[in-house]
Amino acid sequence: MASKLTGGDLQVITRIAVFRGLKAETVAHMIAPATAISLRPRESIVRQDEPATAFFIVVGGWVKLFRSNLAGDEAVIEIMSRGGSFAEAAALTGHRYLANAEAVTDARVARIPADHLVRCIRANPDISVPMIASICQHMHHLVQRVEQLKAQSGVQRLAEFLASLATAEHGSCALVLPYDKALIAGELGLTPESLSRAFAKLRSIGVTVEASQVAVRDVARLRKLATDGRSAVRGKLQAVR
Repeated sequence: MASKLTGGDLQVITRIAVFRGLKAETVAHMIAPATAISLRPRESIVRQDEPATAFFIVVGGWVKLFRSNLAGDEAVIEIMSRGGSFAEAAALTGHRYLANAEAVTDARVARIPADHLVRCIRANPDISVPMIASICQHMHHLVQRVEQLKAQSGVQRLAEFLASLATAEHGSCALVLPYDKALIAGELGLTPESLSRAFAKLRSIGVTVEASQVAVRDVARLRKLATDGRSAVRGKLQAVR
């Protein structure tokens, strides 16, 4: 259901990379026709290969970007939270959406019409600079994701994911998984069974999980495990069994 943007929505929207460095009045003009969409879990935002009519900013909740094939299999590209934006390139070029977008939890997403965005850029080409920078940032993130899938083991990917949720740099901490394990497995390029095995291996360094609750004995050790070479990781996990 679409509605007007609230003050809280605007606080998130005006701080994203797309608008970085622009004057407040310029940003206000760019988002003037924007609306907010409230979504329930698994509710679709856009569908892969549909004409791109807008770009989107997550102002609350979690949103999944994924591609699907004819058999219905999903490849999760990214899970976005508050402040994340997507479909900028498709909106600017008038091409089709490259991926599906769907709410993971209750979510709120701002929708900025593509035609208005293009008119703003034609009137003021300087606006395109931060947008191009944001698109490059997304590309850099995707390259890092490919590198992670190629260079890290499943245990390391899980360790890095858990470390990203930790608020502390050292010592112990308790985490709550932000969404279900099947989706975490998809995000990390694992099967649910492989994710379970990865959690089991992390028990040897003091990581325990019960439902969505995770306890980490040593955050620094978890972070180091994520960045070590594969052979070093195998040695560490075997050494403490």
